[in-house]
Amino acid sequence: MNPDSRTTHCKRWRQSLQQGRETLADDYRSNRNARDYLLRHGQLVDGIIRSAWEVLGMGQRAALLAVGGYGRGQLFPYSDIDLLLLLPETTSQSLNGFVEDFIGAMWDIGLEVGHSVRTVPQCLSEAAQDITVETTLLENRLLAGNPALYQQLNAAVEKHRDPLAFLEGKLLEQQQRHTKHFGVTSNLEPNVKESPGGLRDLHTILWISKAIGVGQNWESLTRNEILTTSEARLIRYSERQLEQIRIDLHLAARRREDRLIFDLQQQVASMNGLQDNKAKRASEQLMQLYYKSAKNVSQLNGILLPNLRARLLCDVPRITQQLDEHFYSVNNMLGIFDNDVFDREPSTILLAFLHMQRHDLNGMAPRTLRALWHARRQINERFRHDPQNLQLFMQLFREGRGLTRTLRRMNLYGVLGKYWPAFGRIIGQMQHDLFHVYTVDEHILMVVRNLRRFAVPEFNHEYPLLSRLLNDFDKPELLYIAGMLHDIAKGRGGDHSQLGMSDAGQFCDTHGITGEDRELVIWLVQHHLTMSSIAQKQDIYDPATIQQFADLARKPRWLAALYILTVADIRGTSPKVWNAWKAKLLEDLYHATLRTLTRGGQIDADSELEERKAAARKLLRLNTVPEAAEQAFWAQLDMVYFLRHEPREIAWHTRLLNRCLHTTEPVVRARLLDDNKDGLQLLVYTPDQPELFARICAFLGRHNYSIADAKIYTTRHNYALDTFHVFLPEFHDSNYRDLINFIEFELAATLQRQDPIQLPPKGRLNRHQKHFPIRPQVLIRPDDKGRHYVLSITAADSPGLLARIAKVLSDYRVSVDSAKIMTLGGRVEDSFLLSSACLGEDKTLLALENDLINSLRI
Repeated sequence: MNPDSRTTHCKRWRQSLQQGRETLADDYRSNRNARDYLLRHGQLVDGIIRSAWEVLGMGQRAALLAVGGYGRGQLFPYSDIDLLLLLPETTSQSLNGFVEDFIGAMWDIGLEVGHSVRTVPQCLSEAAQDITVETTLLENRLLAGNPALYQQLNAAVEKHRDPLAFLEGKLLEQQQRHTKHFGVTSNLEPNVKESPGGLRDLHTILWISKAIGVGQNWESLTRNEILTTSEARLIRYSERQLEQIRIDLHLAARRREDRLIFDLQQQVASMNGLQDNKAKRASEQLMQLYYKSAKNVSQLNGILLPNLRARLLCDVPRITQQLDEHFYSVNNMLGIFDNDVFDREPSTILLAFLHMQRHDLNGMAPRTLRALWHARRQINERFRHDPQNLQLFMQLFREGRGLTRTLRRMNLYGVLGKYWPAFGRIIGQMQHDLFHVYTVDEHILMVVRNLRRFAVPEFNHEYPLLSRLLNDFDKPELLYIAGMLHDIAKGRGGDHSQLGMSDAGQFCDTHGITGEDRELVIWLVQHHLTMSSIAQKQDIYDPATIQQFADLARKPRWLAALYILTVADIRGTSPKVWNAWKAKLLEDLYHATLRTLTRGGQIDADSELEERKAAARKLLRLNTVPEAAEQAFWAQLDMVYFLRHEPREIAWHTRLLNRCLHTTEPVVRARLLDDNKDGLQLLVYTPDQPELFARICAFLGRHNYSIADAKIYTTRHNYALDTFHVFLPEFHDSNYRDLINFIEFELAATLQRQDPIQLPPKGRLNRHQKHFPIRPQVLIRPDDKGRHYVLSITAADSPGLLARIAKVLSDYRVSVDSAKIMTLGGRVEDSFLLSSACLGEDKTLLALENDLINSLRI
């Protein structure tokens, strides 16, 4: 074909493709029929490809096959079009030229093809080495060309297929894919195709079914009694939901996008006819629909794949052991003697999970799982109030092992939400706070998993203190129950900690938790955020702070319980939120409060002062600092300094500064804090100067260092003695010695020159902040003693945020005495202790608040 004719044909095909796709999209938006769209889109592309094959003169010299999703007849709007050009074993030069011309024409038309060019032996060789290729060849259909080649390929593939190897390979592939996506259906930005419970899990069922010869669609699986009618109905419904969402994603993004990212959730929700209401945004409603469908798919995937495996491995020797009159273990799976046992004796539903937990079974045998899944309707109000069931449920929490896996199984199979309706209401509940990366139900299960991890001897090395506290706790099941309850009231509006107290009391009353144990569980739910807030927002080395917290905790047992739950909760929000700095703050707060409680609940400030001085002197002697060398330096420090700094800091300051007490040049020193790799402790000692705090913050901000904590102090002889905890840039490529040298030299030079303050650029909103904005909030109020003012700030995190805040405060001549910086994902909650005469003037205070809010906007 001459070039002009080829160009004309390609232009016409391209126009037909564009017009056809626009018509399909319009029809889909009106009828919302996903199957119709996928079928007609495939037919549209089939027609164009066949026409091109014919016009370009390929004829019968080769075979053109549709493979993969396209071969399955499911072509999403922007999915790749997978083609296999099957060549005879001997090819001519002209045929190779035709192949190149045909593939080029596909791209000229606007078809994004993924193509391979192989002979039948090459297909077999590739399939033997790569299960992905073998799977692709499993779903193929002839589009054009030589049918004999097509039949030869299918016969050869069928002959060489090992059904058992294929099954094991696909199961391993699914396991690896699930692990890649954190093993849960409820990530906040799931991949509709690849995440657990996504379309790929459905494809896996059909691939294995076809490979072992029991069916290639839901109808044939139903006829062959692999699926029941009700299961087939549910699986088709869930499949349609997921297909609709995936089509909507492609159309909304105008590209191949299979992730339900925040940027598109609201738009896709609107395409599904969902609207915001008082309780939930449209995107939240959409995500709960998705999670429900994904959970259905995960449940049925868990039922069908073991059934298919059992069908193939029916001759494998069975190792059985009777557990009681209802259950036995078979090849380390739970089996049932009677298919109707769950319907006849509903309590055996919970007993089944208890047996798996006690005997460390890998799961349920296929027949058991199917019977359980269909018997869930037995879990009603009568079931929930049956004393035997209440006792069985509590026993799950008292067992020495397997709690996390048991709760996850119960949640996966839909039992947990049915038994505990309050938990059922938060399944799939989104959390738009920029630091939780899981839905509420998944976060709760992560918290319980963290609690259990503290109790497992193999992990005692991770958190030795927490492991010891949990193992010494007389009723650890109370902590697990509190973990299950701590966020149970999210999504209802209002303070979930307060609302959850009612749920906690009701749960305890129903399940026989009484007296002080009941009070403890309710108190833990009420205050599960308190310890974290105090540690990260208040000065935990101030005796007054410790006294207030000790008054709240009241008892060492309650303090230990709250400490354990707090760490488990923070670690369960996101892999990136927990760090060694937070661990140190919480541990120091726990120890300081415990000392107070064991001494009768009261702090003696004079005794505390002398203890800190004595501890600091001991550290100085260990570092070979001569006796009494600290006296001149300490004479310039008052009680406030000693009560706000811990002995290690006091000793460090003294060791560095006792010989340069009256220096005229800034002294800047940095060190790794307690040998952890989370950051540096930074000391700045210099004759006091205007805008010092702002200048330090601007320097650190420009070099991407994040300040976590700042203690600002002025000595009696008017020297600034400021201490900072600094986080390093996430991907710094220097060693710590080089970083420390850079900060010490450059910051000292900056302070010596008193350069004009250069604020870092604000940067841009990331996409999370764009779609879930945080309204800046500023509150300035007098502290309890009336000596200082407390500035509380909530805002979206951005580069140089602290420097901008410090500059505004400096402009108003407001002194910062301390700063506590808390960053949770993309959200900051900072607290500052301020002093200035102007803060007592209402007009000045209002102007300061307005300027601070303006500085927080991005």
